[in-house]
Amino acid sequence: MLPINSSQKLSFTKSIDHGDLVIIYERHDTMKAVKVSEGSSFQNRFGMFKHSDWIGKPFGSKVYSHKGGFVYLLAPTPELWTLVLSHRTQILYIADISFVIMYLEIVPGCLVLESGTGSGSLTTSLARAVAPHGHVYTFDFHEHRATSAREDFERTGVNSIVTVSVRDIQGEGFPEEFCGRADSIFLDLPQPWLAIPSAAKMLKPDGTLCSFSPCIEQVQRSCEVLRTNFTDIRTFEILLRTYEVREVKMDACRDSNNESPKKPPCKRRQMIGANNGDDISSPTVMAKPSSEARGHTGYLTFARLKCL
Repeated sequence: MLPINSSQKLSFTKSIDHGDLVIIYERHDTMKAVKVSEGSSFQNRFGMFKHSDWIGKPFGSKVYSHKGGFVYLLAPTPELWTLVLSHRTQILYIADISFVIMYLEIVPGCLVLESGTGSGSLTTSLARAVAPHGHVYTFDFHEHRATSAREDFERTGVNSIVTVSVRDIQGEGFPEEFCGRADSIFLDLPQPWLAIPSAAKMLKPDGTLCSFSPCIEQVQRSCEVLRTNFTDIRTFEILLRTYEVREVKMDACRDSNNESPKKPPCKRRQMIGANNGDDISSPTVMAKPSSEARGHTGYLTFARLKCL
């Protein structure tokens, strides 16, 4: 994301400048985050690209290498950042992230608590959702991960609305300074039920909580604890199925059953093409499920604090 001006909405219309973070897009499954530095260059299978040629161009530009190959320079949105960030832990992907933000009712100005930070995939999207006047306080018990996440947030420009702290939320709970102030809380912990009583104290009346767990046994134990102070408890599993859309060549002639007839011998096929000037096959668009479709990532359990 670009640096945030608290008086303006997030915008990616600015031109690329020295020091900006850009996403180098080669294809949908090949991207890389690069910091623009005048005098540096980026090299891949399409050739060498000089950073100096990028400066002044708007995000989304198509740039060419000395060999004639090209890439696209994209703004580092949270969606793209999720696809290129360094994995220090298992991360949440776009399908889960979008569902979490919608179901936690996160809007600009919200105060959100998160534990643990991990690789910061969700945190970056939370930052955009609460910007420009909200804030995300994220906690991780691992000091090295917290430091790396802090550096990433500085690179993506969201450090002004994200505060990273080192704290064992399972053992210590959330800091008392947030008591009754949080609009939403997200838990990604091995034993989330240990942090739920503290989370209940942090939330505003009618505030929402989400717990992410990879195992259904964790969900069951969390739900038992949630029933004490929460209502509207629901668990979801988000399964994403992507499709590949490609242009292929199909036989132009089909029989009455819409089936392709047997092709004539090679010599006869050549004669047909020579006489008619047309190929016996024509391009058509087909879609099929991706062979790399993601399966189960985890369970999302949502709950709403009871208004007593």
